[in-house]
Amino acid sequence: MNPAENDPTTTTIGTGEGATARPARRRILATLSALPAGAAFAAGAAQAAPNDKGKGKGRAKKGSFRLGVENLLAADALSLLDGKNVGLITNPTGTDRELRSTIDLLVDAQESGGFTLTALFGPEHGVRGAEPAGGSVGDYIDEKTGLPVRSLYGKTQKPTPQMLADVDVLVFDIQDIGTRFYTYIWTLYYAMEAAGENDKSFIVLDRPNPLGRDIEGFVLEPELSSFVGLREITQTHGLTVGELADFFNGEFLDAAVDLTVVEMSGYDAEDPLAADLPWVLPSPNIPTPEIAVVYAGTGLIESLNISEGRGTTTPFLWFGAPFITEAHIDAIISELQAADLPGVLYRPMFATPTTSKHAGAFCGGLQLHVTDAAAYEPVRTGIHVLSALLRTVDEVDWREGDACRTPEDTCWIDQLSGTKRTRAMLEAGEPAEAIVEAWRKEAKRFEASTQRYRRY
Repeated sequence: MNPAENDPTTTTIGTGEGATARPARRRILATLSALPAGAAFAAGAAQAAPNDKGKGKGRAKKGSFRLGVENLLAADALSLLDGKNVGLITNPTGTDRELRSTIDLLVDAQESGGFTLTALFGPEHGVRGAEPAGGSVGDYIDEKTGLPVRSLYGKTQKPTPQMLADVDVLVFDIQDIGTRFYTYIWTLYYAMEAAGENDKSFIVLDRPNPLGRDIEGFVLEPELSSFVGLREITQTHGLTVGELADFFNGEFLDAAVDLTVVEMSGYDAEDPLAADLPWVLPSPNIPTPEIAVVYAGTGLIESLNISEGRGTTTPFLWFGAPFITEAHIDAIISELQAADLPGVLYRPMFATPTTSKHAGAFCGGLQLHVTDAAAYEPVRTGIHVLSALLRTVDEVDWREGDACRTPEDTCWIDQLSGTKRTRAMLEAGEPAEAIVEAWRKEAKRFEASTQRYRRY
């Protein structure tokens, strides 16, 4: 990665309230959908490069928080769209603090802003969020607006030149949850790549990272690149979606994008709760802020023949299987308690998933209860859960079974964790903490590489 090779063109629209970031634990958000983190436009605000932010700034002022979309709609910021045909990449998380859709806000602002909204682009789950995980999302006409909706999930993940023929600028307003294998950031990446290749400008309406500055896990190995991890970042990346766009532009994209990040104002990356916003689920199986906090780690359970809680009311907080007995549960809880992981308690829980793995089967398992989101370490906890399951329950296996037996195989655990080292160490019976220690140096190097892109 060499920033000098790209020389990205990036504009910051904001109040200049960013800060040189220090590592911070995340707190459970009052909303995942309405917290932006990046650049905020305010009338008369000075423009500043992200690495020009001074220390001691970025603290939330009570009642002063504004979303990126709200700052875009300020009279002077809206001039960014003047005379342009606009394509909007969004989903139900694109709202203002009053839960008004970014789609509706831009439709209503067309006349005053002198622009035309020509198309909507939808990620996984779709523009309206109705599709299940991995569900087919096709092109159609939006019933409410009459606009064409172009799918960026499924056969076409990157906008084609034909999709962009009636677009001058792409606007991105989607809430990320801070995890490499959450696909929205790769929709962002592909859209930015397409914009650079097709001479389109790009605007990100920044939103917060619910995991704050949490950086855990291995850096993705390039040979394991997929739509659950395209480029070399850690499992939790510690960046807001606007900061991540800057990082992509500066480190990875061959054709640098004419990028503008519309920041939040009055945002404190160390205390997202200060924004005091309502919750909009970013995808069907992230219905609560607590689940967003744990997903980065317990999402790894997808790689096992264990239910990760899809089809229950507590996805990713609960996991289980028909062959897990009460004795197994006691042993797993005992092992997790011995690990002394911060910010979490455990309890036995039985459930019958209605969909996905073990649908319709009565399953033994346990639920995680996050007691201190500021202290909780999602990826470390997730590795301990996988280790305890593999060591305690003989029937636990990788979800591919016999197709996941050799180093040459590529398994779901490899793609989710970004490396084959995780699988190899777990199969060798190495302690979970050995895996955590194995990624620490990588995580520190990655954190250092992100410093120039931090805005808060």
